[in-house]
Amino acid sequence: MGKWSEIRIGGHPCDVFEPASASPFGYVILYLHGVHLGRLVDKPRFEQAFDVHGVKILAPQVKRSWWADKICPEFDQEITAERYVLETILPWIASKWTAIPPQIGLLGTSMGGQGALRFAFKYPDTFPVVAALSPAIDYQTRWHEGDETLPQMYPDMESVRQDTATLHLHPLHWPRNIWFCCDPFDDKWIESSHRLQMKLNALGIPHQCDLETQGGGHGFGYYSTMADVAVEYVAKHLEQERLRIL
Repeated sequence: MGKWSEIRIGGHPCDVFEPASASPFGYVILYLHGVHLGRLVDKPRFEQAFDVHGVKILAPQVKRSWWADKICPEFDQEITAERYVLETILPWIASKWTAIPPQIGLLGTSMGGQGALRFAFKYPDTFPVVAALSPAIDYQTRWHEGDETLPQMYPDMESVRQDTATLHLHPLHWPRNIWFCCDPFDDKWIESSHRLQMKLNALGIPHQCDLETQGGGHGFGYYSTMADVAVEYVAKHLEQERLRIL
């Protein structure tokens, strides 16, 4: 099995997973965590999948920033989570692992799932491969639920809605490889996944999704159930991207 370590990049902690036998093509998965800051360290289903496909993992820790291009004081007073990924994390990956887009895929859960989709929709040439588990897409619904960080980042609930992944989807410029899933009993987030599916279908944008498999609702029980499928999707389509650009 590969091993985890914790490092600091740009002053913030990040988890790093080095597989026992890395792919010769240097594939990297950028993992975006959820609002409860759950880490993949000691999650055997994910670790096994990473080892099987030989992918390196970098998992920045950005607090409850929603991976947005908005200052989140509990994360950083000067740089947004989005700019941190684009301006600090990607250069680190290029320098340390000599991997550049499209060798880098996105994998996210919950808050990180919507963050992964939004990154891919906003920057499809940089992130052509994305997999989102239980994406918390319509996170504006948390505005009146006691969320502490959203009022510090946005002036009102509508501003949050306007920044959701679905509204960043461009009808003519989109990532070539989109996969997402949500447990049908995930009462909080299944509806927004269905809305995204309908919009993708209406625009004729190729994608894959699983909104039927059950795994305990929202949380790492379900994430672990879907881990093999999600990681295989990212690894397989990173390989397709490599062959596409040759």
